Amino acid sequence: MSRIGKLPISVPDKVVVTISGQSVTVKGPLGQMEQTLHPLIIATLEGNVLTVTRANEDRQTRAFHGLYRSLLHNMVVGVSVGFKRELDVVGVGYKIELKGNAIDFQLGYSHPILFPLPDGIKATVDQKAGHIVLTGYDKHLLGQVAANMRFLRKPEPYKGKGVKYTEEKIRIKAGKAAGK
Repeated sequence: MSRIGKLPISVPDKVVVTISGQSVTVKGPLGQMEQTLHPLIIATLEGNVLTVTRANEDRQTRAFHGLYRSLLHNMVVGVSVGFKRELDVVGVGYKIELKGNAIDFQLGYSHPILFPLPDGIKATVDQKAGHIVLTGYDKHLLGQVAANMRFLRKPEPYKGKGVKYTEEKIRIKAGKAAGK
C-alpha cells in the first residue's frame, strides 16, 4: 500500500468536508476548494477522519492514491491554517511597492513591472528590507505566483542580485579576475 496514501487526514472542527460522488469539497474559515478524484480513487469521511483508498493494485492507481491523498491534505490544511511563501528582492536600486492588489517591481529594467495578485493570494511588503510575504489557502496557486515573481529577475550567480526565495542559497561564482 502507498505510504502516503494510507495515512488518514484529520479534519479540524472548523473545516467542513463534503463528498458527492468523485467530487470532494472542503470549506473552512480561509476559503473553499474543490477537487475531482480519479474514478479508481475513493474518499470516505468517518467522523473527523478523511481516508483515501484505491480500487485496485495497478501501478497507475497506486500513484494516484498518494497524489490525491496529498491534494486533499493540502486542501484541508490550506482552508484551516493557510500557506506562506517568502521572497527577497536583492540589488542596488531594486524596489518593491504594494499598490492595491498588485505589487510594483522596479528591477533595473527600463520600465516598472506591475504584478497583479490573483484572488486568494495576499501579500505584505517590507520596502526597506526588500521582503515579500505571500499568503493563501491554495498551495499550488501560491507556489506558482511565487515562481512567477522570481522569474521577473532570477538571481544571478556573480553578485546574487534578483528576486529569490528567502530560504534559497545563491552560490556566488568568482568573476574573471579569479582566473589570474
